[in-house]
Amino acid sequence: MLLFLAFLIGVVAGLRALTAPAAVAWGAALGWFDVSQTPLAFMGYRWTPWIFTLLALVELVTDQLPSTPSRKVPMQFGARLIMGALSGATIGAAGGSLIPGLIAGILGAAAGTLGGAAARGKLAIMFQKDPPAALLEDAVAIVGAILIVALV
Repeated sequence: MLLFLAFLIGVVAGLRALTAPAAVAWGAALGWFDVSQTPLAFMGYRWTPWIFTLLALVELVTDQLPSTPSRKVPMQFGARLIMGALSGATIGAAGGSLIPGLIAGILGAAAGTLGGAAARGKLAIMFQKDPPAALLEDAVAIVGAILIVALV
């Protein structure tokens, strides 16, 4: 079950790179799961969720800008894979499966990046503009991240 949740949080990272680690950091900091005796203990530190939350809010704003590059360009894609790896590894570490969680997070991030881009493109065509599609994607990422972390 944890590896599936690690995969799903990776999908969230593919949608919104910083929403996934923000949610996972909040879960660890609030004691919903324990990573204190793992290499990822910093995810549960007092300031970690606040830092990731601030970065996630900035990402939500910048995603709406027309000058924001595609999530599929190497820099954007790589960032999503890294955040998926971090988030998946943190969930995996809570159950003693750091490396499998890391791999599941990477795979989920790749799926979320490519699938999210395709879904958003179709939604933008349906809405005849991008902003409603982007806002819907934001909502899916945020609600999904909260539900995933609550299940860990």
